[in-house]
Amino acid sequence: MTELAPIQLDPAFPNVWDELQYRGSVHVSTDPEALRFLLGGAPITFYCGFDPTAPSLHLGNLAQLIIMRRLQLAGHRPLALVGGSTGLIGDPKPTAERQLNDRETVAEWVTYLGEQMLRFLSAEGDNPVELVNNLDWTAPMSTVDFLREIGKHFRVGTMLRKDAVASRMESEEGISYAEFSYQVLQGLDFRELFLRYGCIMQLGGSDQWGNLTAGTELIRKAEGVHAHALGSPLVTDADGKKFGKSEGNAVWLDPQLTTPYAMYQFWLNQDDAIVVQLLKTFTFLPSSRIEELAQATADAPFRREAQKELALQATSFIHGEPATQQAIAASHALFGAGDLQALGEDTLAAAVASLDKQATATPDAPVLQLLQETGLVDSLSDARRAIAQGGVSVNNQRIDDPAATLEGRLLHGRYAVLRRGKKTLAGVDAGLDAARA
Repeated sequence: MTELAPIQLDPAFPNVWDELQYRGSVHVSTDPEALRFLLGGAPITFYCGFDPTAPSLHLGNLAQLIIMRRLQLAGHRPLALVGGSTGLIGDPKPTAERQLNDRETVAEWVTYLGEQMLRFLSAEGDNPVELVNNLDWTAPMSTVDFLREIGKHFRVGTMLRKDAVASRMESEEGISYAEFSYQVLQGLDFRELFLRYGCIMQLGGSDQWGNLTAGTELIRKAEGVHAHALGSPLVTDADGKKFGKSEGNAVWLDPQLTTPYAMYQFWLNQDDAIVVQLLKTFTFLPSSRIEELAQATADAPFRREAQKELALQATSFIHGEPATQQAIAASHALFGAGDLQALGEDTLAAAVASLDKQATATPDAPVLQLLQETGLVDSLSDARRAIAQGGVSVNNQRIDDPAATLEGRLLHGRYAVLRRGKKTLAGVDAGLDAARA
């Protein structure tokens, strides 16, 4: 497990609520003045839930985990809920019914997600995170008890007005009773955590606002207590498209699904228009440093100082500093400013796979042929000319012989980076044939 990064709150904000406001983490809330007073006082217990609809969390989830970490650093106690029961149903999407996963798969993913959360939230100190699974209280509850104790507090008219439900009601497919009931299940979770732990605040994305307030309303009606909800803005790219698996552009927190190298490159390639907000959302840099980087972006955007700092900070928080330094070394080595041979196999594999031009080959494949196959040249004669001019290299070693092959040049017995000129690259994977050799 990755060791928790040594981070702290920004000393410029004595109240964590003010820091959340500065970082743009508050889109909607039940009562801003009451929340500022609450978060600036004695420790409270709060929670955020994550449904196991995939074997890994993604960047959209990370935004919530970072808010949780900030609140934990301020002394408040986090409950990290994995939806062992809600994950069997699925939160309604605006467009279509979710595909239900089998119970064994969901149970397996519950374990994965719980382990991931412990990479970002401390399990030590006076306010350690506690992992909870809503299957623990929903599984023993009968349908009759659920309807009598919970269902009676919900009004169908209110439920129909929730954004996700309303959009589905207007679609041709409509909405199933199972997904329609999701908001009742999430309300049950908040009430149960209130009764068990004294939890009085729930976090979530702004698109979850209907589900968040289902819980505050249930606690108000059933327990006579005013609980709170905080909805953060959705994290989007420069085109306004949400980061998340449902949008098909997920960046996963599992290094097997999104490698540290790919993660580093993702941050490094962010647009100037959104990089400052990403620094606020995904790093623990103080506001003074963020403002310096904002000014650097305005004055000399070609230096990409903000993107480099974002990539360093965010990747280190997600995967740890050693993996991040390997990713940086790989980035430098690809373009001839570092040693490809010094890279670990996983990092090198990710770097090679990231290149736009690709080929598979045998370990003794001719370099001329690979130059043409990868599209670095248009013809074999172009390849010979490029070699004669000293403009071709394999793994940063210049090729002088037009009859040269990959033999003896593969790194980790498998990988090669072909270069024509300074910046035109292609990746070669000889892994399958090398394994047979």
